[in-house]
Amino acid sequence: MARPAPDRDVAPTVQKLRLRYAKRGRLRFSSHRDFQRALERALRRANIPMAYSAGFSPHPKVSYANSAPTGVASEAEYVEIGVAEACDPHAVRAALDSALPPGLDVVEVVEARTSDFANRLEASIWRVELPGVTLVEAAAAVDALLSADEVLVDRMTKNGLRTFDARGAVIAAECTADDTAGPDCAILSLVVRHGTPSVRPDDVLSALRRVADLVPPKPPRVTRLAQGPLDGTGTSVTDPFGPDRTG
Repeated sequence: MARPAPDRDVAPTVQKLRLRYAKRGRLRFSSHRDFQRALERALRRANIPMAYSAGFSPHPKVSYANSAPTGVASEAEYVEIGVAEACDPHAVRAALDSALPPGLDVVEVVEARTSDFANRLEASIWRVELPGVTLVEAAAAVDALLSADEVLVDRMTKNGLRTFDARGAVIAAECTADDTAGPDCAILSLVVRHGTPSVRPDDVLSALRRVADLVPPKPPRVTRLAQGPLDGTGTSVTDPFGPDRTG
C-alpha cells in the first residue's frame, strides 16, 4: 500500500527572477556543480525567500541554462530562481553578490516577464587568447577553417567518443592583436551557434589543428563574453534580458 506524502508546508512561486553572473579569475576553474553549491549557500545567507517544489524532498526552485565548461571564464552565465515573496531585483543582486565568493559575481537580476528564456540563448561570443601564436599564424588558420565546408572533430563524452562537425556552428571568426595579452598572443573572436552537441571553443581549436596544424604552445585562455539571441544580421548576439525589460 502506498505511503501518503508527508504533510509539509511548501512555499509556492509568486515571482521568478533571472540572474546573470560571471566566473572570473581563479573561479573559472570551478565546475557547474561547485557553482550550484555556492549559490545554494548564498541564497540561504542572503535570506532570499525561496519557493520550493512539492514532494518528499522539496528543493528550491533554481534552473540553470547552458553553463560554460570548467576552466573557462565567463561574463554571461544565467540562472533563474523562484521566490515565495515579491522581491526587488536590485536588492537581490546586491545581497547575492555579497554572499558569493569574489570571482563568482552577480552582474544583473531582472524579473522574469516572459517564458522560454533558454530558447533565447542561441549563440555565444567567445574570446580565445592564444599565447605563443602570432597574429599571422592565427589568421591563416582561421581563413582555412572558414574556407572549409565541414571539419570533423572528436570529443570524449559521457556516452563515449563522439565525432561531429565543428565548422558548421561557427557563425563568425576573426583574429586581432591585443598588447595587454602579451607579445605573440593572437586573440581569436568567435560567434558560435548553440546546438546538439554544443560546439565549444576547444572543439574549434581542434578544428584549427586539423585544417592548419595550429597547436598553441601554451594553454589558451577562454572567456565567454556574451550569449543570447542572434541579431538581425545573424552574426552576433543581443541581450537575452531584452524581452523581460520591456515585457
